[in-house]
Amino acid sequence: MEARAIIAELRQGKMPDERSFNWFAQGLADGSVSDAQAGAFAMAVCWRGLDTEARSALTRAMRDTGDVFRWELDGPVLDKHSTGGVGDCVSLVLAPALAACGAYVPMISGRGLGHTGGTLDKLEAIPGVSTQVTEDQLRAIVAKTGCAIVGASAGIAPADKRLYAIRDVTGTVESLDLITASILSKKLAASPDALILDVKVGSGAFMKSTEDARALAEALTQTAQAAGCACSAMITDMNQPLAASLGNALEIAETMRTLSGADGPLVEISVILGGRLLADCGLAQNEATGQSAIRAAIKSGAARDRFVSMLIELGAPEDFGAGWQGYLPDAPVKIPVPAPRSGFVAAINGEALGHAVVRLGGGRLVESDHIDPSVGVSALLRLGQAVESAAPLAVVHAATQETGAAAVRSVQAAITVAETAPPLTPLVYERVG
Repeated sequence: MEARAIIAELRQGKMPDERSFNWFAQGLADGSVSDAQAGAFAMAVCWRGLDTEARSALTRAMRDTGDVFRWELDGPVLDKHSTGGVGDCVSLVLAPALAACGAYVPMISGRGLGHTGGTLDKLEAIPGVSTQVTEDQLRAIVAKTGCAIVGASAGIAPADKRLYAIRDVTGTVESLDLITASILSKKLAASPDALILDVKVGSGAFMKSTEDARALAEALTQTAQAAGCACSAMITDMNQPLAASLGNALEIAETMRTLSGADGPLVEISVILGGRLLADCGLAQNEATGQSAIRAAIKSGAARDRFVSMLIELGAPEDFGAGWQGYLPDAPVKIPVPAPRSGFVAAINGEALGHAVVRLGGGRLVESDHIDPSVGVSALLRLGQAVESAAPLAVVHAATQETGAAAVRSVQAAITVAETAPPLTPLVYERVG
């Protein structure tokens, strides 16, 4: 085994065998494969592509360079992954709802990436909360509350951490095969019995076309299934934010309102995804009964209780459930965004909105940036809503008048107001797997 031979095979369009991928992944993890060799490997995969068998072998090899959990629980272990969007706090609603239905959800999540918000950054907007836990702490929280939304430890898929950094500087981030291996090497390390994938498409997503989203959904589901995990995917709409708020503390507030009984797209997409998962793992007879169970868990407050219990285990104040409004940071400057004319909200550029929140301080331009959890955008109108001239399209939450005024201009430019309302799009476009 040597790196040069494996890279040469890939460059010639040949598929290395499982033993070769295992060797190369271990070399990524322990440093015996150089940065130059890792970059050449990523470029060869990006250029030539992998077939389903080879993609699955690479994913399993990267997973097995680190810790792989084994569970002894009295219910199925479930997980969900989103490819990223704006105003997307579905994980915060769905994980506790699944736990309230008898499942266990150890959800390894990430931080903000580009224009999209990070689940861990949202949780850490709550005073005291830390999402970095040990394996023993993760196991204890999952056993006690049914769900734990945490960051990946250094022991989870170290080969992926190395290869991801190489991809970022070699222009190979967009490789479908490497994206699949990166996502699933971490997700499969948690050994879920069933996994649901929320593949976003639209103006606020990384995938702008249904064709690209479908290709990713098919690669992910095929690879997960080949690894022995029941897996389905939904291609869902991200032409507007799911929640009416963007920003870390603002999305926690949106989550708490949703779990306290408010209706809206967050509930509907959680019900759809959760219903599929409960059917896949056998906790529901079929998808319809699974959807009913998720909706009941949210409406009854059982999901809210699970969420608050999880937060307290992660360090939130003991009385967070009763007094959450007083604990969330509040931006000192709030400025309405006036509509430029009367009409209907005809289009929303989700990516532009996400970048506006990042520039307010709600995300990172570079890895070392400090996040201001209080800033963002709230009360965002939805597609098709009528609005009068100068009436608010949204409200900007900012640290200063200067940054707030700049964000108002950005938000106003990101929202199109027209004379007629646009046709409504479904929440779910396609189901895969």
